Amino acid sequence: MIYIILFSVHFLLFSWAFYNILYFGVKPSKSLSWILITFLFPFIGVFAFILFGINRRKIKYFELKETKKRKKYIEKNFTNKANTNINKLNSNKAIKISNLVFNNTNLPLQINNDIVVLKNGKETFEALYKAIKSAKSFIHLQYYIFENGEILSKIISLLEEKRQEDVEVRILYDSIGSFNLKKSTKRKLKEIGVEIYPETPFKFGSFIFSLNYRNHRKIAIIDNKIGFTGGVNISDEYITKDTNLGIWQDTHVQITGCAVANLHATFLKDYYYATDIDLSDKEKYNKAYNADGNIEIQIVSSGPDYDQSVVMQQYLSLINLAEKSICVLNPYFIPTVSILEAFKIAALSGINVTLLLPKVTDSKMATYGMYSYFEDLLKAGVNIYLREDFSHSKVIFIDDEIISVGSTNFDCRSFEHNYELNALIFDKEIISDISDEFNERKELANKLNLKDFLNRSNKQKTLERLARFLSPLL
Repeated sequence: MIYIILFSVHFLLFSWAFYNILYFGVKPSKSLSWILITFLFPFIGVFAFILFGINRRKIKYFELKETKKRKKYIEKNFTNKANTNINKLNSNKAIKISNLVFNNTNLPLQINNDIVVLKNGKETFEALYKAIKSAKSFIHLQYYIFENGEILSKIISLLEEKRQEDVEVRILYDSIGSFNLKKSTKRKLKEIGVEIYPETPFKFGSFIFSLNYRNHRKIAIIDNKIGFTGGVNISDEYITKDTNLGIWQDTHVQITGCAVANLHATFLKDYYYATDIDLSDKEKYNKAYNADGNIEIQIVSSGPDYDQSVVMQQYLSLINLAEKSICVLNPYFIPTVSILEAFKIAALSGINVTLLLPKVTDSKMATYGMYSYFEDLLKAGVNIYLREDFSHSKVIFIDDEIISVGSTNFDCRSFEHNYELNALIFDKEIISDISDEFNERKELANKLNLKDFLNRSNKQKTLERLARFLSPLL
């Protein structure tokens, strides 16, 4: 009798899940995976679907109150703007992608900026320390990971000095990414006068949101004059050898100029969500400052609070607009069907497509999932290089004309669930600087050969397929 009851409940739950997958699923391959998961794993599969699979952009009943709150803020603060600087761009492809980003986010292209490319953790933290020391009015920090260690201790020491000078300090952190951040550290920060808040706190009524919708952004703003973004978190992994991966490599950028105000606008939106305090109407948090340079930058903010998958469309647009070359540096390459096909079409069209990826990542499941796409890509003529060190950089550049540096991985989580942020840069000198290092790293990496790759073990192939099947959960 009990088995009949359990079977009946499972059938009802599966039927409900099947209906929602069938009518509101976006990608057939992903929908099929969810159908199999919910059918083969009674109760657990449906629970996983509720947590990770429901398309909240399509099903208004499941639109989270947190998302509604963010959308209201966007309607209030990100409308009635114009992309007035777009005529400064010197190519049709640049104009197209700038319009795409603006129409999705209302964040316009900014001119008169300077950029310093920070190629590793050491350079990034030294620049951040210097910027914090220069602060006169406020310091705003937002990172997916704040981790106790040498880096965080140094930052806290600098913030304490700044608080003694009456400089405002605000910190946002992600509850999942910074799960190991000690309570004593948060207490210390509050004691010195820092306003610190979790971006997605664990609390009754928002568990699903906290678990699956993570704020993956890395932002630092000093007085609206200096801004930082990229892939680097506040962690000692960038300066101390990890047991398995060594010292993590990453790419970050320091921005000065009007684009900093647009970068800050995303922080202010997240701060409002975390605290219910709206700072957007105060001039000092919105004032834009020109820099001496003439670099054009557009901030790309993305998340479930937008109607479109902004960063996926940004990446897809870059791939489709390329005419000569596409270079990708990313730690978690688990592309959607549309992204995968775009890369294959580009390579088959004669465009030089090069992926520089880590041989091993900090997640075995992600590593196997990444490897599962290599055969299709190699057959299409995509060049794949595997580097021995672990690179956490999220960079793509095309035709030596347009480059994106930010927090976004090539996976469904970044495209559909996470709050992400990229800097889209239109400057050949910046691209040349990053391209030189890209080529140096490529020469040290192992280029995959299709014939050799096909000879990998059956065990490897099985693990790859299993990871690909479970990719909706990654």
